[in-house]
Amino acid sequence: MVSAAKPLPLVTLLLPAFNEAGVLEENVGIILAHLATLGERYRFEVLIVNDGSRDATGQLAEALAAGDPRLRVLHHVTNLGLGKALQTGFEQSRGDYVVTLDVDLSYSPDHVERLLECIQLTHAQLVLASPYMPGGRLTNVPWLRRTLSVWGNRFLKMFARGGLSTLTCMVRAYDGPFLRSLALRSTDMDLMPEVIYKTMVLRGRIEQIPAHLDWTRQVAAGPPRRASSMRILRHVVSTVLSGFVFRPFMFLVLPGLLALLFSGYVNFWMLSHFMDALAIVPPDERGGRATAAFAQAFARFPHTFIVGFLSLVLAVLLIGLGVLALQAKKYFEETVFLQMSLKSALQRIASKAADGR
Repeated sequence: MVSAAKPLPLVTLLLPAFNEAGVLEENVGIILAHLATLGERYRFEVLIVNDGSRDATGQLAEALAAGDPRLRVLHHVTNLGLGKALQTGFEQSRGDYVVTLDVDLSYSPDHVERLLECIQLTHAQLVLASPYMPGGRLTNVPWLRRTLSVWGNRFLKMFARGGLSTLTCMVRAYDGPFLRSLALRSTDMDLMPEVIYKTMVLRGRIEQIPAHLDWTRQVAAGPPRRASSMRILRHVVSTVLSGFVFRPFMFLVLPGLLALLFSGYVNFWMLSHFMDALAIVPPDERGGRATAAFAQAFARFPHTFIVGFLSLVLAVLLIGLGVLALQAKKYFEETVFLQMSLKSALQRIASKAADGR
């Protein structure tokens, strides 16, 4: 008896879209043409998540889906943010692999093939497209966006283990079942570091490939819309908080130890001033020699005593908070592990029940 041929892997290509009416039809056509060249190796479904667009993005996406059975369109009534758009796509994906791509084609469609090759070869749970690793490059990226991205990723690299050169990129390949087992909370760009962090908690394998971030199309279309100061501030705060989640030790315990060293230095001089004063206080000083020496030294060097005391208090507070944060991180990671294991088990039960119907 001849066994049936194993079906090709199903790949979900996820395209979040917000106000992309000007480029959606052309760019989706380019993407589909490239996917056709991979038809002998993969099956594809393409999910377009219209994240509350205020232009004709939703209508254009529906028109494209009506002409191609590989396309599905999901709609948010209002704009909920990139992270929420990705979560919606993740939940509705069916692929053995899930690939996310910018619909503006700032990363060309050939990244899809290279990401899939890497995830199949390495059996990783997550593969990142990194323009910042050796072999990666950037072209025509606006100065402000480039600066925020480069320094944000350098900052996060200091706190996340693994030597990853980019933690904020959206263009990635995921192991489908693993991705759908993740319980994700973020609704904006901080979803990217969250996925990496939770993959690390579950001891998932993370790989990265060189990528080319190219803004030539966007620059040719006209000057980019200026980002608001509030949005930039939110991005910076989100990056800092993501770094804290990865390694609270670096934010609290390490500064606490530095403050303790500084406090030790200042308090050495405080003790020296006290001993000098004690040496000249008469033995029969009313109220006690130690009290008189302390009062005299404090009167001459008040800043030394104040700085020494405050720096010691600060050091104790930072170290104490750091220990509590490390303990909380340990409990949180255990909770995340149990939560995701439970979610994965429930998904397997539901899948078996569906197969039995």
